[in-house]
Amino acid sequence: MKFVLAPLLSLVLALGAAAQAPEAEILSVQKVWDKAPHQAFTDLIRFKNLFFCCFREGDGHVGGDGVIRIIISATGENWVDYATIAEKGVDLRDPKLEITPDGKRLYLLCGGSIYEGSELKGRRPRYSTSIDGKVWTPPQKLLAEGDWLWRSTVNPTDKKFYGVAYNCYPTTGGPKFEPEWSLKSYTSNDGSVWQLSSLMQVPGQPNEATMRFLKDGSAVALVRRESGDRKGAIGVATAPYREWKWTQLPVPLGGPNFIELPDGSLIAGSRGFGKTPGPHMVLYKMTPTSLAPLLELPSGGDCSYPGLAWHEGHLYVSYYSSHEGKTSIYVAKVKLPGVKAP
Repeated sequence: MKFVLAPLLSLVLALGAAAQAPEAEILSVQKVWDKAPHQAFTDLIRFKNLFFCCFREGDGHVGGDGVIRIIISATGENWVDYATIAEKGVDLRDPKLEITPDGKRLYLLCGGSIYEGSELKGRRPRYSTSIDGKVWTPPQKLLAEGDWLWRSTVNPTDKKFYGVAYNCYPTTGGPKFEPEWSLKSYTSNDGSVWQLSSLMQVPGQPNEATMRFLKDGSAVALVRRESGDRKGAIGVATAPYREWKWTQLPVPLGGPNFIELPDGSLIAGSRGFGKTPGPHMVLYKMTPTSLAPLLELPSGGDCSYPGLAWHEGHLYVSYYSSHEGKTSIYVAKVKLPGVKAP
């Protein structure tokens, strides 16, 4: 005798199975670097059949002469020390990698802070380029004193660089931070000279921001806020990317990044507060107007600032964390069911 489930019971069982199905799975996590007193603020990119992971090394979270270290891997499993970028008397920090529009070079953007003891005396972005990721041009200054161009992204439509800069003393020029900060988008043909593109009206001391372009041509910006309720924001704009519509998020952010996967879905990574107490490295399901926790990676304390790369059907995540003692660099390989390789 053949049994047929009632439609309502079928629906209940289907929903139950969907609730139990894993949304994401950590396939591996490995510590790939811990040689400096403090290493943090990562990014990750795939270039010329290699993973390039960059991060800052220093004596502590801020201050001193921070240097940028770059390590490489073919598979994401075995990593090799490859290059360093330094500027005497300057704390180079928050490095980000992008591939130039012609596909021939790596473009590295970072911040350059100058300290007297523990007191911040100046800050300005720097950039450097490389054909092979081994030999880099000396860091060159960008924009104006006080600006912090936090990440660069190439728009595949017009082949230009875009990025979002914040300034903690937009009217006085420093050195003390002002109650309200500015947030502006910029664009550049080659990454050496940047021009103002839009004023991004985000209250609450907006700062670290990742801007990317989706397959439909729209721009999306994920922004950290430092004051008020400190919850993040998502902005959306269409060409020419000068008018932004903003949605406030339910969670605060730290080192926000996101990636569009081959199926058009969005995955974000940030410092977050998940199921366990304290800050952690958290992956989120993202839409242009929402953010929902998806997966918490092994982490804790001083942590986050992920790099995200999609390769051979898996998401690779670089990040830093202090859950095993001092801050160290980790790379996780994550399976996202239902997302197929391009």
